[in-house]
Amino acid sequence: MTRFLRSVSLTHWIFIAMLGGLLLGWALPAESQHLKVVSNMFLKMIKCILVPLVFGTLVVGIAGHSEDLKSVGRLAWKSILYFEVVTTLALAIGLVAVNVFEPGVGVALPPANAGNNGVTATKVTFGGILEHIVPKSFFEAAAANDVLQVVFFAVFFGIALAQTPEAQRTPMLRFCESLTEVMFKFTGVVMRFAPVGIGAAMAYTVGHSGLGVLANLAKLIGTLYLALAVFAVTVLLPMALWARVPVRRFLAELREPILLAFTTTSSDAAMPDAMKRLTALGVPKRIVSFVMPLGYSFNLDGSTLYLAVASVFVAQAAGIQLTISQQLVIMLTLMLTSKGMAGIPRASQVILAGTLVSFDLPLEGVLLIIGVDELMDMARTTVNLIGNCLATAVVARWEGLFPPDSQGNPSNTR
Repeated sequence: MTRFLRSVSLTHWIFIAMLGGLLLGWALPAESQHLKVVSNMFLKMIKCILVPLVFGTLVVGIAGHSEDLKSVGRLAWKSILYFEVVTTLALAIGLVAVNVFEPGVGVALPPANAGNNGVTATKVTFGGILEHIVPKSFFEAAAANDVLQVVFFAVFFGIALAQTPEAQRTPMLRFCESLTEVMFKFTGVVMRFAPVGIGAAMAYTVGHSGLGVLANLAKLIGTLYLALAVFAVTVLLPMALWARVPVRRFLAELREPILLAFTTTSSDAAMPDAMKRLTALGVPKRIVSFVMPLGYSFNLDGSTLYLAVASVFVAQAAGIQLTISQQLVIMLTLMLTSKGMAGIPRASQVILAGTLVSFDLPLEGVLLIIGVDELMDMARTTVNLIGNCLATAVVARWEGLFPPDSQGNPSNTR
Protein backbone atom coordinates (compact mmCIF):
# COMPACT_ATOMS: atom_id res chain seq x y z
CA MET A 1 0.00 0.00 0.00
CA THR A 2 2.82 2.39 0.94
CA ARG A 3 4.56 1.63 -2.34
CA PHE A 4 1.37 2.42 -4.27
CA LEU A 5 0.89 5.73 -2.47
CA ARG A 6 4.46 6.75 -3.29
CA SER A 7 3.93 5.90 -6.95
CA VAL A 8 1.05 8.39 -7.26
CA SER A 9 2.37 11.66 -8.73
CA LEU A 10 1.81 15.06 -7.16
CA THR A 11 -0.44 16.03 -10.07
CA HIS A 12 -2.70 13.03 -9.41
CA TRP A 13 -2.83 13.86 -5.70
CA ILE A 14 -3.88 17.41 -6.60
CA PHE A 15 -6.69 16.09 -8.80
CA ILE A 16 -7.82 13.74 -6.02
CA ALA A 17 -7.74 16.63 -3.53
CA MET A 18 -9.76 18.87 -5.89
CA LEU A 19 -12.46 16.22 -6.27
CA GLY A 20 -12.50 15.49 -2.54
CA GLY A 21 -12.72 19.19 -1.70
CA LEU A 22 -15.58 19.71 -4.17
CA LEU A 23 -17.57 16.82 -2.69
CA LEU A 24 -16.86 17.95 0.86
CA GLY A 25 -17.92 21.54 0.14
CA TRP A 26 -21.12 20.33 -1.52
CA ALA A 27 -22.03 17.78 1.17
CA LEU A 28 -20.96 19.80 4.23
CA PRO A 29 -21.06 23.48 3.27
CA ALA A 30 -21.08 24.85 6.82
CA GLU A 31 -18.34 22.57 8.12
CA SER A 32 -16.15 23.19 5.06
CA GLN A 33 -15.85 26.87 6.01
CA HIS A 34 -13.51 25.85 8.83
CA LEU A 35 -11.01 24.67 6.21
CA LYS A 36 -10.36 28.27 5.18
CA VAL A 37 -7.57 28.41 7.75
CA VAL A 38 -5.82 25.43 6.11
CA SER A 39 -5.91 26.98 2.62
CA ASN A 40 -4.75 30.32 4.04
CA MET A 41 -1.79 28.66 5.76
CA PHE A 42 -0.76 27.00 2.51
CA LEU A 43 -1.07 30.26 0.56
CA LYS A 44 1.03 32.09 3.15
CA MET A 45 3.70 29.39 2.90
CA ILE A 46 3.83 29.97 -0.85
CA LYS A 47 3.69 33.75 -0.72
CA CYS A 48 6.58 34.02 1.74
CA ILE A 49 8.76 32.64 -1.07
CA LEU A 50 7.96 35.45 -3.50
CA VAL A 51 10.02 38.40 -2.26
CA PRO A 52 13.37 36.62 -1.76
CA LEU A 53 12.90 34.66 -5.00
CA VAL A 54 11.98 37.69 -7.13
CA PHE A 55 14.72 39.81 -5.58
CA GLY A 56 17.41 37.16 -5.91
CA THR A 57 16.62 36.15 -9.49
CA LEU A 58 16.30 39.72 -10.78
CA VAL A 59 19.55 40.89 -9.19
CA VAL A 60 21.44 37.90 -10.59
CA GLY A 61 19.80 38.34 -13.98
CA ILE A 62 20.91 41.99 -14.19
CA ALA A 63 24.18 42.23 -12.26
CA GLY A 64 25.32 38.81 -13.49
CA HIS A 65 25.50 40.33 -16.98
CA SER A 66 27.19 43.58 -16.01
CA GLU A 67 29.17 43.58 -19.23
CA ASP A 68 25.96 43.84 -21.27
CA LEU A 69 23.47 46.12 -19.52
CA LYS A 70 22.09 47.12 -22.92
CA SER A 71 20.57 43.64 -23.20
CA VAL A 72 18.59 44.31 -20.01
CA GLY A 73 17.09 47.46 -21.53
CA ARG A 74 16.32 45.59 -24.74
CA LEU A 75 14.65 42.83 -22.76
CA ALA A 76 12.54 45.39 -20.89
CA TRP A 77 11.13 47.16 -23.95
CA LYS A 78 10.44 43.90 -25.77
CA SER A 79 8.57 42.60 -22.73
CA ILE A 80 6.51 45.78 -22.33
CA LEU A 81 5.67 45.84 -26.06
CA TYR A 82 4.49 42.23 -25.94
CA PHE A 83 2.46 42.87 -22.79
CA GLU A 84 0.69 45.87 -24.33
CA VAL A 85 -0.23 44.06 -27.55
CA VAL A 86 -1.58 40.97 -25.81
CA THR A 87 -3.42 42.95 -23.12
CA THR A 88 -5.13 45.09 -25.77
CA LEU A 89 -6.27 41.96 -27.62
CA ALA A 90 -7.62 40.52 -24.36
CA LEU A 91 -9.66 43.67 -23.74
CA ALA A 92 -10.99 43.66 -27.31
CA ILE A 93 -12.10 40.02 -27.05
CA GLY A 94 -13.79 40.75 -23.73
CA LEU A 95 -15.74 43.67 -25.19
CA VAL A 96 -16.83 41.67 -28.23
CA ALA A 97 -17.98 38.74 -26.06
CA VAL A 98 -20.02 40.87 -23.62
CA ASN A 99 -21.70 42.73 -26.50
CA VAL A 100 -22.56 39.55 -28.40
CA PHE A 101 -23.97 37.55 -25.47
CA GLU A 102 -25.29 40.47 -23.36
CA PRO A 103 -25.11 38.61 -20.00
CA GLY A 104 -26.32 41.65 -18.06
CA VAL A 105 -29.64 42.07 -19.90
CA GLY A 106 -32.51 41.10 -17.59
CA VAL A 107 -30.33 40.90 -14.46
CA ALA A 108 -31.60 42.99 -11.53
CA LEU A 109 -29.08 45.10 -9.64
CA PRO A 110 -29.12 45.20 -5.81
CA PRO A 111 -30.92 48.19 -4.21
CA ALA A 112 -29.27 51.60 -4.44
CA ASN A 113 -26.40 52.17 -1.96
CA ALA A 114 -26.13 48.43 -1.32
CA GLY A 115 -22.81 48.51 -3.10
CA ASN A 116 -21.29 50.73 -0.46
CA ASN A 117 -20.87 47.85 1.95
CA GLY A 118 -17.19 46.97 1.82
CA VAL A 119 -16.69 47.99 -1.82
CA THR A 120 -13.96 50.49 -2.55
CA ALA A 121 -15.29 53.34 -4.69
CA THR A 122 -12.08 55.32 -5.14
CA LYS A 123 -11.15 56.25 -8.68
CA VAL A 124 -8.06 54.37 -9.83
CA THR A 125 -5.85 56.57 -12.02
CA PHE A 126 -2.83 55.82 -14.15
CA GLY A 127 -0.92 58.48 -12.19
CA GLY A 128 -1.78 56.67 -8.97
CA ILE A 129 -0.47 53.42 -10.40
CA LEU A 130 2.80 55.12 -11.46
CA GLU A 131 3.24 56.57 -7.99
CA HIS A 132 2.52 53.19 -6.43
CA ILE A 133 5.40 51.58 -8.38
CA VAL A 134 8.07 53.34 -6.29
CA PRO A 135 8.40 51.92 -2.76
CA LYS A 136 8.88 54.13 0.28
CA SER A 137 10.87 51.29 1.79
CA PHE A 138 12.02 47.97 0.43
CA PHE A 139 11.17 46.30 3.73
CA GLU A 140 7.66 47.76 3.71
CA ALA A 141 7.16 46.48 0.15
CA ALA A 142 8.53 43.08 1.13
CA ALA A 143 6.27 42.87 4.19
CA ALA A 144 3.24 43.69 2.01
CA ASN A 145 4.36 41.18 -0.66
CA ASP A 146 4.06 43.98 -3.22
CA VAL A 147 5.73 42.31 -6.21
CA LEU A 148 5.69 45.44 -8.37
CA GLN A 149 7.57 47.53 -5.82
CA VAL A 150 10.03 44.69 -5.13
CA VAL A 151 10.69 44.44 -8.88
CA PHE A 152 11.35 48.20 -9.05
CA PHE A 153 13.84 48.03 -6.16
CA ALA A 154 15.53 44.86 -7.45
CA VAL A 155 16.04 46.31 -10.95
CA PHE A 156 17.75 49.43 -9.61
CA PHE A 157 19.71 47.39 -7.06
CA GLY A 158 20.89 45.06 -9.84
CA ILE A 159 21.95 47.99 -12.06
CA ALA A 160 23.86 49.57 -9.17
CA LEU A 161 25.51 46.24 -8.32
CA ALA A 162 26.55 45.79 -11.95
CA GLN A 163 28.48 49.08 -11.70
CA THR A 164 30.18 48.11 -8.44
CA PRO A 165 33.85 46.94 -8.49
CA GLU A 166 34.22 43.18 -8.80
CA ALA A 167 35.65 42.73 -5.30
CA GLN A 168 32.41 44.03 -3.76
CA ARG A 169 30.06 42.73 -6.47
CA THR A 170 31.09 39.06 -6.37
CA PRO A 171 30.09 38.30 -2.73
CA MET A 172 26.66 39.91 -3.20
CA LEU A 173 26.11 38.02 -6.46
CA ARG A 174 27.02 34.74 -4.78
CA PHE A 175 24.63 35.53 -1.94
CA CYS A 176 21.78 36.23 -4.37
CA GLU A 177 22.56 33.08 -6.38
CA SER A 178 22.54 31.01 -3.19
CA LEU A 179 19.34 32.70 -2.02
CA THR A 180 17.63 31.85 -5.33
CA GLU A 181 18.65 28.19 -5.21
CA VAL A 182 17.53 27.86 -1.58
CA MET A 183 14.14 29.40 -2.40
CA PHE A 184 13.64 26.98 -5.29
CA LYS A 185 14.32 24.09 -2.87
CA PHE A 186 11.96 25.77 -0.39
CA THR A 187 9.30 25.76 -3.11
CA GLY A 188 9.78 22.02 -3.62
CA VAL A 189 9.25 21.37 0.08
CA VAL A 190 6.13 23.55 0.28
CA MET A 191 4.63 21.95 -2.84
CA ARG A 192 4.45 18.63 -0.98
CA PHE A 193 1.59 20.20 0.98
CA ALA A 194 -0.20 21.36 -2.18
CA PRO A 195 -2.89 18.63 -2.22
CA VAL A 196 -3.93 19.50 1.35
CA GLY A 197 -4.05 23.26 0.68
CA ILE A 198 -5.82 22.87 -2.67
CA GLY A 199 -8.41 20.44 -1.30
CA ALA A 200 -9.18 22.83 1.55
CA ALA A 201 -9.45 25.79 -0.82
CA MET A 202 -11.84 23.91 -3.12
CA ALA A 203 -14.03 22.78 -0.22
CA TYR A 204 -14.23 26.32 1.15
CA THR A 205 -15.07 27.83 -2.26
CA VAL A 206 -17.86 25.36 -3.04
CA GLY A 207 -19.21 25.51 0.51
CA HIS A 208 -19.13 29.29 0.56
CA SER A 209 -20.64 30.04 -2.86
CA GLY A 210 -22.64 26.86 -3.32
CA LEU A 211 -23.43 25.29 -6.66
CA GLY A 212 -26.80 27.08 -6.75
CA VAL A 213 -25.14 30.49 -7.15
CA LEU A 214 -24.24 29.46 -10.69
CA ALA A 215 -27.87 29.62 -11.82
CA ASN A 216 -28.43 33.37 -11.32
CA LEU A 217 -25.29 34.56 -13.07
CA ALA A 218 -24.56 31.54 -15.25
CA LYS A 219 -24.61 33.64 -18.42
CA LEU A 220 -21.95 36.01 -17.06
CA ILE A 221 -19.73 33.12 -15.97
CA GLY A 222 -20.24 31.35 -19.30
CA THR A 223 -19.43 34.52 -21.25
CA LEU A 224 -16.19 35.02 -19.32
CA TYR A 225 -15.08 31.40 -19.67
CA LEU A 226 -15.87 31.40 -23.40
CA ALA A 227 -14.06 34.71 -23.95
CA LEU A 228 -10.99 33.40 -22.09
CA ALA A 229 -11.06 30.23 -24.21
CA VAL A 230 -11.28 32.31 -27.42
CA PHE A 231 -8.38 34.45 -26.20
CA ALA A 232 -6.30 31.36 -25.52
CA VAL A 233 -7.00 29.86 -28.95
CA THR A 234 -6.77 33.04 -31.08
CA VAL A 235 -3.97 34.90 -29.25
CA LEU A 236 -1.92 32.68 -26.95
CA LEU A 237 -1.79 29.64 -29.24
CA PRO A 238 -0.58 31.58 -32.34
CA MET A 239 2.06 33.29 -30.16
CA ALA A 240 3.21 29.89 -28.93
CA LEU A 241 3.39 28.52 -32.47
CA TRP A 242 5.32 31.58 -33.68
CA ALA A 243 7.84 31.18 -30.85
CA ARG A 244 8.08 27.44 -31.60
CA VAL A 245 7.09 26.63 -28.04
CA PRO A 246 6.40 22.88 -27.71
CA VAL A 247 2.79 23.38 -26.61
CA ARG A 248 2.12 19.89 -25.24
CA ARG A 249 5.37 19.79 -23.29
CA PHE A 250 4.80 23.39 -22.15
CA LEU A 251 1.38 22.54 -20.69
CA ALA A 252 2.56 19.22 -19.27
CA GLU A 253 5.48 20.90 -17.51
CA LEU A 254 3.23 23.60 -16.06
CA ARG A 255 0.25 21.42 -15.13
CA GLU A 256 0.87 21.60 -11.38
CA PRO A 257 1.28 25.41 -11.22
CA ILE A 258 -1.81 25.71 -13.46
CA LEU A 259 -3.87 23.53 -11.11
CA LEU A 260 -2.54 25.50 -8.15
CA ALA A 261 -3.55 28.82 -9.75
CA PHE A 262 -7.01 27.51 -10.67
CA THR A 263 -7.89 26.08 -7.27
CA THR A 264 -6.35 28.78 -5.04
CA THR A 265 -7.26 31.74 -7.32
CA SER A 266 -3.78 33.09 -6.58
CA SER A 267 -1.22 33.81 -9.29
CA ASP A 268 1.35 34.50 -6.57
CA ALA A 269 0.95 30.99 -5.21
CA ALA A 270 1.81 29.42 -8.57
CA MET A 271 4.63 31.78 -9.54
CA PRO A 272 7.66 30.20 -7.77
CA ASP A 273 6.99 26.70 -9.10
CA ALA A 274 6.17 28.08 -12.57
CA MET A 275 9.52 29.91 -12.72
CA LYS A 276 11.34 26.73 -11.79
CA ARG A 277 9.52 24.71 -14.45
CA LEU A 278 10.12 27.29 -17.18
CA THR A 279 13.84 27.01 -16.48
CA ALA A 280 13.54 23.23 -16.74
CA LEU A 281 11.76 23.71 -20.07
CA GLY A 282 14.85 25.45 -21.42
CA VAL A 283 14.02 29.13 -20.99
CA PRO A 284 17.20 30.88 -19.75
CA LYS A 285 17.08 31.69 -16.06
CA ARG A 286 17.87 35.38 -16.59
CA ILE A 287 14.88 35.71 -18.97
CA VAL A 288 12.57 33.93 -16.50
CA SER A 289 13.78 36.02 -13.57
CA PHE A 290 13.15 39.27 -15.44
CA VAL A 291 10.01 38.71 -17.52
CA MET A 292 7.89 36.72 -15.04
CA PRO A 293 7.90 39.26 -12.18
CA LEU A 294 7.38 42.09 -14.68
CA GLY A 295 4.47 40.21 -16.26
CA TYR A 296 2.75 39.76 -12.93
CA SER A 297 2.33 43.53 -12.80
CA PHE A 298 1.85 44.41 -16.47
CA ASN A 299 0.48 41.32 -18.20
CA LEU A 300 -2.58 40.04 -16.33
CA ASP A 301 -4.47 38.99 -19.48
CA GLY A 302 -7.26 37.09 -17.74
CA SER A 303 -7.95 39.89 -15.27
CA THR A 304 -8.03 42.64 -17.90
CA LEU A 305 -10.41 40.61 -20.08
CA TYR A 306 -12.63 40.06 -17.04
CA LEU A 307 -12.69 43.80 -16.30
CA ALA A 308 -13.91 44.55 -19.82
CA VAL A 309 -16.69 41.96 -19.50
CA ALA A 310 -17.68 43.02 -15.97
CA SER A 311 -17.81 46.76 -16.73
CA VAL A 312 -20.19 46.40 -19.68
CA PHE A 313 -22.16 43.73 -17.80
CA VAL A 314 -22.98 46.24 -15.06
CA ALA A 315 -24.06 48.81 -17.65
CA GLN A 316 -26.35 46.22 -19.28
CA ALA A 317 -27.85 45.25 -15.92
CA ALA A 318 -28.52 48.94 -15.19
CA GLY A 319 -30.16 49.41 -18.58
CA ILE A 320 -27.46 51.87 -19.71
CA GLN A 321 -26.65 51.74 -23.41
CA LEU A 322 -22.94 52.35 -23.97
CA THR A 323 -21.88 53.53 -27.42
CA ILE A 324 -18.89 52.03 -29.22
CA SER A 325 -16.86 55.18 -28.53
CA GLN A 326 -17.68 54.99 -24.80
CA GLN A 327 -16.64 51.34 -24.70
CA LEU A 328 -13.38 52.19 -26.46
CA VAL A 329 -12.68 54.85 -23.83
CA ILE A 330 -13.39 52.26 -21.10
CA MET A 331 -11.02 49.88 -22.89
CA LEU A 332 -8.27 52.52 -23.00
CA THR A 333 -8.84 53.37 -19.32
CA LEU A 334 -8.61 49.72 -18.28
CA MET A 335 -5.49 49.22 -20.40
CA LEU A 336 -3.80 51.90 -18.29
CA THR A 337 -5.27 51.43 -14.81
CA SER A 338 -4.96 47.63 -14.81
CA LYS A 339 -1.17 47.97 -14.75
CA GLY A 340 0.20 47.27 -11.33
CA MET A 341 -3.01 45.46 -10.38
CA ALA A 342 -1.08 42.77 -8.51
CA GLY A 343 -0.02 45.26 -5.84
CA ILE A 344 -3.59 46.09 -4.77
CA PRO A 345 -5.62 43.95 -2.33
CA ARG A 346 -8.77 42.49 -3.97
CA ALA A 347 -7.24 43.95 -7.12
CA SER A 348 -9.88 43.17 -9.74
CA GLN A 349 -12.75 44.45 -7.59
CA VAL A 350 -10.84 47.65 -6.76
CA ILE A 351 -10.10 48.37 -10.42
CA LEU A 352 -13.69 47.47 -11.41
CA ALA A 353 -15.17 49.75 -8.73
CA GLY A 354 -12.90 52.59 -9.80
CA THR A 355 -13.91 52.13 -13.44
CA LEU A 356 -17.63 52.15 -12.61
CA VAL A 357 -17.24 55.36 -10.62
CA SER A 358 -15.21 56.98 -13.41
CA PHE A 359 -17.96 56.33 -15.97
CA ASP A 360 -20.95 56.99 -13.67
CA LEU A 361 -22.04 53.36 -13.68
CA PRO A 362 -23.84 51.96 -10.58
CA LEU A 363 -21.41 50.66 -7.98
CA GLU A 364 -24.06 48.14 -6.85
CA GLY A 365 -22.95 46.01 -9.81
CA VAL A 366 -19.79 45.07 -7.93
CA LEU A 367 -21.87 43.62 -5.10
CA LEU A 368 -23.82 41.58 -7.63
CA ILE A 369 -20.66 40.08 -9.11
CA ILE A 370 -18.92 39.36 -5.79
CA GLY A 371 -21.18 36.34 -5.19
CA VAL A 372 -19.66 34.46 -8.12
CA ASP A 373 -16.30 36.21 -8.24
CA GLU A 374 -14.35 33.26 -6.86
CA LEU A 375 -15.65 31.03 -9.64
CA MET A 376 -14.63 33.58 -12.27
CA ASP A 377 -11.34 34.24 -10.48
CA MET A 378 -10.33 30.61 -10.99
CA ALA A 379 -10.43 31.02 -14.77
CA ARG A 380 -8.87 34.47 -15.04
CA THR A 381 -6.05 33.60 -12.62
CA THR A 382 -5.24 30.49 -14.67
CA VAL A 383 -5.07 32.56 -17.87
CA ASN A 384 -2.90 35.13 -16.06
CA LEU A 385 -0.42 32.38 -15.19
CA ILE A 386 -0.38 30.72 -18.61
CA GLY A 387 -0.13 34.11 -20.32
CA ASN A 388 2.90 35.14 -18.26
CA CYS A 389 4.65 31.82 -18.72
CA LEU A 390 4.09 32.03 -22.46
CA ALA A 391 5.24 35.67 -22.52
CA THR A 392 8.51 34.56 -20.92
CA ALA A 393 9.04 31.89 -23.59
CA VAL A 394 8.08 34.27 -26.43
CA VAL A 395 10.47 37.00 -25.25
CA ALA A 396 13.23 34.38 -24.94
CA ARG A 397 12.51 33.33 -28.53
CA TRP A 398 12.57 36.98 -29.62
CA GLU A 399 16.00 37.22 -28.01
CA GLY A 400 17.15 34.13 -29.90
CA LEU A 401 17.47 32.08 -26.70
CA PHE A 402 14.58 29.64 -27.16
CA PRO A 403 13.52 26.92 -28.00
CA PRO A 404 16.10 24.58 -26.51
CA ASP A 405 17.95 22.01 -28.53
CA SER A 406 17.48 18.27 -28.11
CA GLN A 407 19.84 18.25 -25.12
CA GLY A 408 17.70 20.83 -23.30
CA ASN A 409 20.19 23.67 -23.73
CA PRO A 410 19.26 27.09 -25.10
CA SER A 411 19.58 27.36 -28.87
CA ASN A 412 21.71 30.47 -28.52
CA THR A 413 23.84 31.41 -25.54
CA ARG A 414 24.80 34.91 -26.56
